[in-house]
Amino acid sequence: MSAPAPSSPVVVDAEPLPRQEEVLTDEALAFVAELHRRFTPRRAGLLARRAERRAEIARTSTLDFLPETAAIRADDSWKVAPSPAALNDRRVEITGPTDRKMTINALNSGAKIWLADFEDASAPTWENVVTGQLNLIDAYTRAIDFTDPNSGKSYALKAEDELATVVMRPRGWHLDERHLLVDGEQIPGAFVDFGLYFFHNAQRLIDLGKGPYFYLPKTESHLEARLWNDVFVFAQDYVGVPQGTVRATVLIETITAAYEMEEILYELRDHASGLNAGRWDYLFSIVKNFRDGGPKFVLPDRNAVTMTAPFMRAYTELLVRTCHKRGAHAIGGMAAFIPSRRDEEVNKVAFEKVKADKDREAGDGFDGSWVAHPDLVPIAMASFDAVLGEKPHQKDRLREDVDVKAADLIAVDSLHAKPTYPGLVNAVQVGIRYIEAWLRGLGAVAIFNLMEDAATAEISRSQIWQWINAGVEFENGEKATPELARKVAAEELENIRAEIGADAFAAGHWQQAHDLLLEVALDDDYADFLTLPAYEQLRG
Repeated sequence: MSAPAPSSPVVVDAEPLPRQEEVLTDEALAFVAELHRRFTPRRAGLLARRAERRAEIARTSTLDFLPETAAIRADDSWKVAPSPAALNDRRVEITGPTDRKMTINALNSGAKIWLADFEDASAPTWENVVTGQLNLIDAYTRAIDFTDPNSGKSYALKAEDELATVVMRPRGWHLDERHLLVDGEQIPGAFVDFGLYFFHNAQRLIDLGKGPYFYLPKTESHLEARLWNDVFVFAQDYVGVPQGTVRATVLIETITAAYEMEEILYELRDHASGLNAGRWDYLFSIVKNFRDGGPKFVLPDRNAVTMTAPFMRAYTELLVRTCHKRGAHAIGGMAAFIPSRRDEEVNKVAFEKVKADKDREAGDGFDGSWVAHPDLVPIAMASFDAVLGEKPHQKDRLREDVDVKAADLIAVDSLHAKPTYPGLVNAVQVGIRYIEAWLRGLGAVAIFNLMEDAATAEISRSQIWQWINAGVEFENGEKATPELARKVAAEELENIRAEIGADAFAAGHWQQAHDLLLEVALDDDYADFLTLPAYEQLRG
């Protein structure tokens, strides 16, 4: 194992990687250590507060807008900081991990924004953490290219003015980085990802006419947003860039954050850029928080919960109204479809669904939306072009017609669909296949023509857990039980073995993924995040 540099307070507990010294400089590690020492105690307190709030939800089975922050919501005078030019037009954003090929393809995709993901689309192996940072540095210095070893195809960046603007997503507050230690403690992954990226690139991005822009994941309260704001203030002073250079877009992907949208923007108002509607993590959060709330909180199959479901519509319309009231961008959800190279009929049906989804978002007032594949960029672009025209956004649409009550956001029983046996099978299939890839270091995985990430696995295992604990009876007369889940999982393992062959099966992590899915889907003690026990099994 490598020893700490003499002047560095950080121990790097990992085998050396090529070029890691370009990222793990003494100066950068000293900055990360300072973030850790100043802010990790507050982060620990906020994680403890999450547990207290979850216990309160278990007791009351309800949520409400916060009475103590009513004055902030009632004050119409405050707005977030004006958008920088590079973030003013966000009509299409592409998401994906920061491997070398994806970095080039995403920047070249024609999307306005690339969400460069160190979170749900990236399995946090040490190699992914370090090389992802290197790839972004190389992209900004135009020192990046890639040749596919299988196809021989070469990839290079287009002209600077044709590239997407990068918005980087660090890991959530709950995850630690086991390979970096300060005073014997693991550093939160959020501080590692943010700190290394900010230290190396803040001034470089300013020189390019852009800036250090971030997506903040898994936020559960305005107090967590306040912590990020304090981190930004400290970081800008530390490296000597002007206050307000940082811009942050917060994913509203937890049910508790949905009740604090205005307060989250208020806490970040000097650094806020917008809010995003993150669908799968949002559903996962509803199940997690209301998992013992009885039948009225039981979600049907995940694919039956569309964005037109009444409680999802309440969430997205409230997001648009909140953002535009405060001068922030409202960014819509993910189009996860992956075009098939073999089945044009599959593509035709899926493209029509993507178009309908993006037409709805643009019509509802969103300023932009997400796609997972470059082929979807033109479809989403056309939907927003039709509404925006030459305008960069539609913040002038205040959506004052929207009036969402607290109960509307958790009216899960307003959706009449029920859990089905095929839905259970799909949850098991996707869960095993995603976890197996994650254990191999892949965070963004194409499964059944959809680009899946960790949020998908979370909703899959959470639904299995919820259906079993609620005693759901499926349309075929079978009841959701641990035994049924084990039977379906065993059948899926055999199907995979037959599909890929014995050698490929033996070379993978299939049994391990099967066991881990059943652990987090069947344990009485519900794990807050699948990625916590999974990280213990992740090698590298």
